[in-house]
Amino acid sequence: MNALEQLHGQFPDLAHLRPFAGAHAASPHLADPERKAHRKLAASLEDAIAKTGLKNGMTISFHHAFREGDKVINLVVDTLARLGLRDLTLATSSLLNVNAPLIEHIKNGVITQIYTSGMRGKLAEAISNGLMERPVQIHSHGGRVHLLQSGELNIDVAFLGVPCCDEFGNANGAHGKSRCGSLGYAKVDAQFARQVVLLTDEIVGFPNVPVSISQDRVDYIVKIDEVGDPSRISVGAARVTSNPRELMIARFACDVIEHSGYFNQGFSLQTGSGAASTAATRFLEHRMLKKGITASYALGGITGSIVDLHKKGLIETLIDTQSFDTVAAESLAESPRHLEVSTNEYANPSSKGTYCDRVDVVILSALEIDCDFNVNVITGSDGVMRGASGGHCDVAAASNLTIVVAPLIRSRIPTVVRRVTTIVTPGESIDVLVTDHGIAVNPARPEVAERLRAAGLPLMDIDALYQRAVSLTGEPQPIAFTDKIVGVIRYRDGSVIDVVRQVQP
Repeated sequence: MNALEQLHGQFPDLAHLRPFAGAHAASPHLADPERKAHRKLAASLEDAIAKTGLKNGMTISFHHAFREGDKVINLVVDTLARLGLRDLTLATSSLLNVNAPLIEHIKNGVITQIYTSGMRGKLAEAISNGLMERPVQIHSHGGRVHLLQSGELNIDVAFLGVPCCDEFGNANGAHGKSRCGSLGYAKVDAQFARQVVLLTDEIVGFPNVPVSISQDRVDYIVKIDEVGDPSRISVGAARVTSNPRELMIARFACDVIEHSGYFNQGFSLQTGSGAASTAATRFLEHRMLKKGITASYALGGITGSIVDLHKKGLIETLIDTQSFDTVAAESLAESPRHLEVSTNEYANPSSKGTYCDRVDVVILSALEIDCDFNVNVITGSDGVMRGASGGHCDVAAASNLTIVVAPLIRSRIPTVVRRVTTIVTPGESIDVLVTDHGIAVNPARPEVAERLRAAGLPLMDIDALYQRAVSLTGEPQPIAFTDKIVGVIRYRDGSVIDVVRQVQP
């Protein structure tokens, strides 16, 4: 009887222990210098897919840091379809106009379930008109991490486009010809996915620093021609506006911030992805200089306007979960006070500590807001999904002052309505509405209303704003829906706050 057999005999609970079989028994790649160095490099995307063991019915994930410039999602799903994969769950941080080719893969049964923070364009229209049998699960950025932590959403293979990585998988978005900036979404997928495949157009020397996605999270690497076009990041929701009405609303929003009681030394802020909310950043500089204050940090999707204030010393630190333009991407590479964070650190309500919990002021956009201050950022006036939950309800719930900016009407259609088509962010989280016709303060915040009134700002009751909108446009006709549910709106804690129904043909 050898020593191990004796051990098993004396301690039956240790019967699982096995004998030593050689230094490289569990890691045979270490015995082959060539394989040791290059074992993660796949010959092709098809080769990487085969190595992951991806099968029908599994869940795949992607990030959308390249926004409308993304080249990865469509490429990978096209490849999976060609390989005969079917009944897949697509769990991407968001979908945009560029993802219209997914329509055919849904029709053909390649994709049968979707988790996303939002969708736009032809894909959103098709799903709103009943394309899928199962409803799309719409979550917030923080809520997505919550679903991963809770076990409802389990990623089998994450396909993550990165501007550069080394042959071991250390990756970042701050460098490379396709640099997109922060990989805040991808960091979460790399953490939770069973297997991770990096797609990159630039493999650099080892070790690649800084490390956004670490080598110990990466299984395979595929070199492709192009992962994304960074010039297409700052279009659509992330565009910079020159529209006079949007700029006027942005100035009003800055008035609200200045007189809100939160515009003090060391305050923190976040501006959302809408044109007016991002423009508001440009008007803060004069007010900060006039009062002689600086901000401790700016959070969220970082823009060139935010970076400009940072460079001028008016914002000490930038906390970046998504870079909204090339200026922000450059700043992430250059500034030691420009920090990259995951969406878990940004806004997950189940996290042990999120940055949004400490934000003083946030400016957010809206497709609709109703007389109870509920906000819709998903469905348009025709009931079609054309937006994203994003971090809207996350930061609205956590900040000290939540400001929503929106025009009173868009194209002869009211933005302030009696009841929103779809609730994404509950009215209890919204403090102030800023429009081009006046400012409404939630009755739950009388102290804010008192400060703004004392400053001479044009305050109005939100019901009066609604009546003004209707007087200009007429009472809008109700949208005709069928009974079929095409989308489920998940609040940040995973609960269902609303649903989206199929638009009546």
